Amino acid sequence: MSVPDRPPSLRMIAEQLGVSVATVSRIANGETGRASPALVQEVRRVIAETGYQPSHLGRALRRQETRLVAMLISNLDNPAMAAIAASTEAALRAAGYVMFLCDTHDAPEVQDEYLYAMRSQAVRGYVLVTSVRSPGLESFVASGAPIVFVSRRNPYGPGPFVGVDDARAGADAAEQFWAKGIREAAVLGPDPGSSVTSDRIEGFCRGFEERGGRVRRVLQPASSTSSHLSIGYQAGRQLGDWPPGVFCASDMVGYGAYRAACEAGVTVPGDCVLLSVDGNAIDRWLAPWLASIGVPHADFGSPIVEVLGELWRGAPASERILAHSLPHRA
Repeated sequence: MSVPDRPPSLRMIAEQLGVSVATVSRIANGETGRASPALVQEVRRVIAETGYQPSHLGRALRRQETRLVAMLISNLDNPAMAAIAASTEAALRAAGYVMFLCDTHDAPEVQDEYLYAMRSQAVRGYVLVTSVRSPGLESFVASGAPIVFVSRRNPYGPGPFVGVDDARAGADAAEQFWAKGIREAAVLGPDPGSSVTSDRIEGFCRGFEERGGRVRRVLQPASSTSSHLSIGYQAGRQLGDWPPGVFCASDMVGYGAYRAACEAGVTVPGDCVLLSVDGNAIDRWLAPWLASIGVPHADFGSPIVEVLGELWRGAPASERILAHSLPHRA
């Protein structure tokens, strides 16, 4: 597409697509309910190609007037996600910003709806917690939008990141089992998993097998509507003979696996040790039977705001890798 002689406008985009300016304006501002999916996709494609941005956003960013930050997060019913959201809101509020919180439910189309809707609100930056690949996200990354990726890395290349070394956490879980004399273990988790759960599982299996242990993977089909609770429960029901150690890709998987163990008459701990990664704060109240590698979700807020500040100052993309902790009950 040739570069226009004047800055792109709604009228130019509307004329190119043969639709009304009002239609383009609604879609550009995230209001897509009255348009077909095909038209929404075409309008967003042309917007991305021309580099059009709503004028109020451009003025706000140039003058640094906006104090709004959007957090797009998947599955707020997960205590780990809620802890990240609470920590980030507190850190942003302390720095003088207001946070919009959007639950994407791990669905690409919902993620895109929120991205465009938040852009229409002139947000100054985006915090994407456990994001998924989507056309809108790819467009935002290509445009250089100030985005900090949390827990899952940028799926389209290097970028600002805050999280932990999940593969190392999985390897440390394997070491915990080995130190307890456990030589046979099962792994429960989603299939396909996110980069987070996949790295944890691969780190555990590699560390356990390198020591000479035997690992049995029991992975459950996963989709955007799958909960880790049900994945852990269904995988646990398929175990049959429970080994002395079971590694779960997340605390939520561990909760589901525990119910399956109880139904099978397996004592935890006792007959079997359940070990996971997350270290949710509610574990000591509701799941004292679960040993969990601790991820400091409640400490994510300050590093996220630090990385956002670097992006706003035009500094190179950086990352913050936070340290995980070993479980007290392993």
